[in-house]
Amino acid sequence: MDFQRKEAYGVYDLEEIMTILRGEGGCPWDREQDHHSIRNNFLEETYEAIDAIDREDPEALREELGDVLLQVVFHAQMEAEKGGFTLDDVADGICKKLILRHPHIFGDTVAATSEEVLRNWDAIKQVEKGQKTKTDTLVSVPKAFPGLMRAQKVQSRAAKAGFDYDSLDGAFSEMEDEVAELWRAIETGERAGIEEELGDLLFAAVNVARFVRADAEEMIGRASDKFIDRFRVVETLAAERGLELRQMTLDELTALWNEAKEKLQG
Repeated sequence: MDFQRKEAYGVYDLEEIMTILRGEGGCPWDREQDHHSIRNNFLEETYEAIDAIDREDPEALREELGDVLLQVVFHAQMEAEKGGFTLDDVADGICKKLILRHPHIFGDTVAATSEEVLRNWDAIKQVEKGQKTKTDTLVSVPKAFPGLMRAQKVQSRAAKAGFDYDSLDGAFSEMEDEVAELWRAIETGERAGIEEELGDLLFAAVNVARFVRADAEEMIGRASDKFIDRFRVVETLAAERGLELRQMTLDELTALWNEAKEKLQG
């Protein structure tokens, strides 16, 4: 095999390695893959990189960014084999996009604030993507986004079109209305209605998050972390007292939960 080992490698060495792995006599697993078979790998590697950012672990971030980069090179190599596009084409596309969407740097447009930059970015993007209506901008939000993230993005774009409440009061009132509608659906016992109203409630809650300038996806993550921390303390307290969670009453569990909450807050 004609491959030169080095003390340090670059991006195009990664491309060469992937070409070898996908080539004749290469790795059977790598040769079998297509865009769809490694789709979830891309997603997982991206989340692992985000986790490294959240943990403020630069060494882990370096490694995870490498895994993300591998996915980019992997997909580009698949297309290159079919005569589609190459890694250079990918780089060319993003370079041209950055130049086009920064006319205040590479052109004569003036944008002195971040707000002006974002307005220009959105306007240029709408023309670039051929989005002729505001609905087009909503439809373009990827369905593959996590649900809360997609909902907040859709709401933000609708708000930019002028479709929004005047204040938090309106968004909060809508959330309260959705709670009432969900209860009515639960009372009927009709499954489709319950699911629809639950979705509406979640969507309304995301709108409240947007008004208070909170990231709904991040907030649900924090809430999950908080629940896990409290549950860990509850389980520890129960074990110390020789109690089995499954055999405890709701009142006993609630008491332990409140005790765990106080311990963590203390």
